[in-house]
Amino acid sequence: MVASNDQTLEQLKTAYPGLQRSLDVYYGDSERDAAMDTLYRRFVSSGMLAFDIGSHVGDRIGSFLRLGARVVALEPQPDCAAVIRGLYGAAGRNVLLEEAACGDIAGVLKLRVNSKNPTVTTASAGFVAAADGAKGWEGQEWDQEIEVPSVTLDQLIARHGVPDFAKIDVEGFEDNVLAGLTRSLAALSFEFTTIEREVAYRCLERLATLGPYRFDIALGESHKLTFGDGHEIDAAQMAAHIRALPHGANSGDVYAVREA
Repeated sequence: MVASNDQTLEQLKTAYPGLQRSLDVYYGDSERDAAMDTLYRRFVSSGMLAFDIGSHVGDRIGSFLRLGARVVALEPQPDCAAVIRGLYGAAGRNVLLEEAACGDIAGVLKLRVNSKNPTVTTASAGFVAAADGAKGWEGQEWDQEIEVPSVTLDQLIARHGVPDFAKIDVEGFEDNVLAGLTRSLAALSFEFTTIEREVAYRCLERLATLGPYRFDIALGESHKLTFGDGHEIDAAQMAAHIRALPHGANSGDVYAVREA
C-alpha cells in the first residue's frame, strides 16, 4: 500500500496550505523514494513492524509500506495527522496513527509550533533556544504553543508490540524519547542537529545502557550511510564523529543496530 495519488496530494495542499512546502519536498521525487527504500531495506522487510516517531507528513510511512511493513505512526500536529490520514487511510490496519507526542513520561507536552515551517515544530525549549541566532536558522519563528498528549515508547510497545525498527525524528527531543524506553530494540534511528549535538551524545549514552549497539550515520536527507555494512562504529566513535562535523552539516540521522 502506497500513498494516495497526485490528485489527493493536490487536494491536501489546498486544504492545508501550511504543509504545501513539506508535501512538495517529501513527495513526488521517485529517485529520493528509491534511495530511502534502499536505506530502510537494511532494517525493514515484509511482515515487520516499524515505529515512525514524529511522522510529520508521513513520507517514511510510505517507505515502510513499500517494503511490506506494518507501521505505528506518532504525530502530534493536528494538520499533519490529518494529512497522514488522507494519504494512508486506505492502508487500513497496516498503518496505525496515534495523534500524540513521545517523551520520557506519559501525560501532556507543550508543543512549540513553527507555523511557517512545521517540520521543525518541537517539544524542546532547548532546541528553540539553540536555533536562535544560529547560522542557517535565520528567520525561524516558533510562534504558537499547543498542548498535546504524550506517550512513552514503552507504552507504545505494550500496545502494539516490539518494533523491528523505530525511526525517531522529533527536533531536539530525541533524548527524551529514548528516556522512555527501557529495553533494547533490534534497530532504530534518531535525528541529530549540529546546533544541539549534546542531544545526540545523550542518545548514544542512553542506548549504551540498553544494549550493545553499533552505529552509522546519514547526513541530511541523503539516505546514504557514511560507513556502510560491516564498518559501523561504537558509541564513543560516533560521538567523536558528530563532534567533528562542520556546523554546515546541519542535521542527519544516526542508525543504531544491536549486536548479536
